[in-house]
Amino acid sequence: MTEKTIAWPGRPYPLGAEWDGRGVNFALFSAHAERVELCLFDHRGGKETARIALPEHTDEVWHGYIPGLRPGQLYGYRVAGPYEPARGHRFNRHKLLLDPYARALAGPLRWTDAHFGYRIGHPRADLSFDGRDNAADMPKCRVIKTETVESDGRRPRHAWTDTLIYEAHVRGYTMRHPKVPARLRGTCAGLASPAVVDELVRLGITAVELLPLHAFADDRFLVARGLRNYWGYSSLGYFAPEPRYLASGLVGEVKTMVSRLHEAGIEVLLDVVYNHSAEGNHLGPTLSFRGIDNASYYRLMPDDERYNIDETGCGNTLDFSHPRVIQLAMDSLRYWVETIGVDGFRFDLATILAREPYGFDRHGGFLDAIRQDPMLATVKLIAEPWDIGPGGYRLGQFPAGWAEWNDRYRDTIRGFWRGDPGKVAELAARISGSADLFEHGGRRPWASVNYVTSHDGFTLNDLVSYKEKHNWANGEDNRDGHAHNLSSNHGVEGPTLDKRIVDTRERQKRNLLATLLLSQGTPMLSAGDEFGRTQLGNNNPYCQDNDVSWVAWQRIDERSEALRTFVRRLIAFRKAHPVLRRPRHLHGEIDPQSGIKNIAWYNPSGREQSEENWRDPLSSCLGLLLDGAAGGFVDETGQPLADTQLLILMNASARQVWFTLPSLGELGWRCAVDTAHPEIQEDSKPFGPGQRYALQARSLAVLSRA
Repeated sequence: MTEKTIAWPGRPYPLGAEWDGRGVNFALFSAHAERVELCLFDHRGGKETARIALPEHTDEVWHGYIPGLRPGQLYGYRVAGPYEPARGHRFNRHKLLLDPYARALAGPLRWTDAHFGYRIGHPRADLSFDGRDNAADMPKCRVIKTETVESDGRRPRHAWTDTLIYEAHVRGYTMRHPKVPARLRGTCAGLASPAVVDELVRLGITAVELLPLHAFADDRFLVARGLRNYWGYSSLGYFAPEPRYLASGLVGEVKTMVSRLHEAGIEVLLDVVYNHSAEGNHLGPTLSFRGIDNASYYRLMPDDERYNIDETGCGNTLDFSHPRVIQLAMDSLRYWVETIGVDGFRFDLATILAREPYGFDRHGGFLDAIRQDPMLATVKLIAEPWDIGPGGYRLGQFPAGWAEWNDRYRDTIRGFWRGDPGKVAELAARISGSADLFEHGGRRPWASVNYVTSHDGFTLNDLVSYKEKHNWANGEDNRDGHAHNLSSNHGVEGPTLDKRIVDTRERQKRNLLATLLLSQGTPMLSAGDEFGRTQLGNNNPYCQDNDVSWVAWQRIDERSEALRTFVRRLIAFRKAHPVLRRPRHLHGEIDPQSGIKNIAWYNPSGREQSEENWRDPLSSCLGLLLDGAAGGFVDETGQPLADTQLLILMNASARQVWFTLPSLGELGWRCAVDTAHPEIQEDSKPFGPGQRYALQARSLAVLSRA
């Protein structure tokens, strides 16, 4: 090295690189390292300008302070220690490593055999040792000036009961948007552009849930196929945003995006992947955690620590029974809330986060840490309540304060509208808030995040257009992706000009969307479903960073616009009727004034469902009555949340059903929504008590008291 740099002792906290106006303090946790070297690079990251051993080691943290360094400095670490895979140690001082606390990354990850701690192709595989330097092809960490978001009350802070989530991808949502400047497409700046924000506001959603923004790797096997990791579930770090999403290259762009959405009344939720990293299994690369302290960061097989425990399907599993792993996640979450300004998180494979050595524990260390944290306890927390490990499916078992993706809702709604037999009883449980799953420990209906589609699986259009998955473009011979889609093509696989089939598909889209937006709980829409986005039958486009996955704004035609108009009306209808978003589970309690139950179920004869009706496997038609005057519900300021009575009728059969409207007093009924006649407005002619309503085949109707 041509440059001589002096390191002062510095401090062991905070972890990461912190600029104080005069220099930078570096702190890195490693319980088993023997030496940690800080490597500094020129502004392009191509030349290592200094290599300094961190001079102090306090409480398993290596630290040092470099006077004179400023924001913009590029750096990485080399960590020396035992290379003993059988004991879980994979230190290799020849490998440049990313700081887990890096706030920004610079440069791409270019795949080369030098990224692996062992000699690829060696007969002893990962028991061998590779001495090549990988720095030239590694991203570098960048020191930044950290400024917290001013707490000026601009956060929308929507109540859970009023929340409507829109799951979107920063890149895919904006890449084809005609009103986003070309240089901003695919970036946070593009998502913050006026045209996109206006689109979200007009739709009526209250929160965007963004697929991973954390820096991530394009897996080597994908790059070899000419593909990329589009979804981003392959994290390289938990503080740095993905560089390809920054038009400016500056972290502040993410803050600006959040601020613009907040100004429009929209919350920002991040999909976060703390369950595994991009380093794969024991044969994976050494990029960060593996080379810093493999035995501390990862769960290893207790009888042979050479091997990772894989309960994620991605090769490795972070060890959330280790306090430093919990600290990493907690520090990361607080950073994104306090510094960037986000409003909550959706945790990928969240069961992992509650795994202790003995198994899943809903009162495990990480979940308890979040629950008592004064900052994180106030943001929205959503669990994907499963992993692939033993006992990994934990729907409804997360603690109070958490919401959960409800796949039981998804599958029930899909099966019912597809015409599967015996679905009526479970349909009733799902659309009324899934009390059987969530009503414990004071949990509310909003804990059920209801969805029909998400990024993972068919789009809404493809759900009603394809019977089988078509994932050939992924390069895995169509073996990837879930085969249990509960989908139907309604006569022809894929696109068709057959008007009868097209009309059926459009009605089914309206049925699925209407059911979602009329259900108790928290609805989540997948971006583009409101106008029929297609992925051409690909139900696992995780590697399709192209027109397969990007929202095709340019293809919105008259039919697409009609569906979008219908969805906007449904969202406005939901917002106008508090009876559709009750804060407590409804169990048919009778209102003492009206004598009507707060929720009741009817069969086509106009009578309440009997036990025989519920057990009938051929039943495919159901009515739901919600009494808006019952229950004495009030908002946070004590204002009554009274509403009218709504009657929701659902007919999944292939024939018209004459549904006798319940006789509840002298008032009649007026149709507000009918998926068979989407042009109907709420001022349509009234129906008298006891009259019959012609509920068309495969249709849903909503009537309110006239």
